[in-house]
Amino acid sequence: MSDSSIPEPPYDRVWNFSAGPSALPVSVLEQVQRDLFNYKGHGMSVMEMSHRSKVYGQIIGNAEATLRRVLKIPDNYSVLFLQGGGTGEFAAAYLNLFASKAVREKQRKLGRQLNCDYLVTGSWSKGGLKEVQRLGGQPNVVVNGVTSAENGEIKYTGLPPVSKWNLGKPEETAFVYYCENETIHGVETPSDFVVDAVDPSVPVICDMSSNMLSRPVDVSRFGAIVAGAQKNMGPAGVTIVIVRKDLLERDDDPEAIRNLPSVLDWCYFDAAGSMPHTPPTFAIYVCGLVFEW
Repeated sequence: MSDSSIPEPPYDRVWNFSAGPSALPVSVLEQVQRDLFNYKGHGMSVMEMSHRSKVYGQIIGNAEATLRRVLKIPDNYSVLFLQGGGTGEFAAAYLNLFASKAVREKQRKLGRQLNCDYLVTGSWSKGGLKEVQRLGGQPNVVVNGVTSAENGEIKYTGLPPVSKWNLGKPEETAFVYYCENETIHGVETPSDFVVDAVDPSVPVICDMSSNMLSRPVDVSRFGAIVAGAQKNMGPAGVTIVIVRKDLLERDDDPEAIRNLPSVLDWCYFDAAGSMPHTPPTFAIYVCGLVFEW
């Protein structure tokens, strides 16, 4: 670095500003290094440890408890450690919401399939929109970038004023979906901008992959928050979902989950403490250290 007042990174490391996988705190890496061969005297690495063991149960339990404390997550929300990244959650969010008792009751009352509102502000929210279209959903595009006054070209450089949004009627809408920070196009939505504009009866689903834990967030205002860990919380391999518990309630109709694979089913993972099968154990362990940091 040319500015001598800025300390050089330790261990000959570079300044890493990658969007993801991104830099981890040096103190976390040092702790991982100390524990790598023999985790706290248990004779093995976390990478080798059974996820059914008491020791690993404490690791994942502490990770969840710390995240709850840091984000002040209310008790009526579940925290899930999943796999599949934000891309997996494009499908999971849609499939789980339409399997929920609340959305199905709302749909029966309307007498037809509910719409789902999408704010398209860049590449990742566009990906979410395309996935729902692929699955047979009826997305309503609330925002699609900003239209240039010069040539009418759509550019992903910001959001138009709320007065120009095309929000669906609350009684016809299952949920609103948006990505809070578009790493490719560089558009970050102010924290409460979307939830302030949406009727409180409509759950807001937010992809916070690239800015989770970078600023305070009022979790209670969201139906669900989804985030790949690799951009701000830990190594690649684990996806975190924070979902309001009433959205996990299901009715007895088997049709509700007929097209919902178990690997995307939030209820399936919630009932098993995120471990119906082997989770990404090492990635969760490192995330827990980052949460403590």
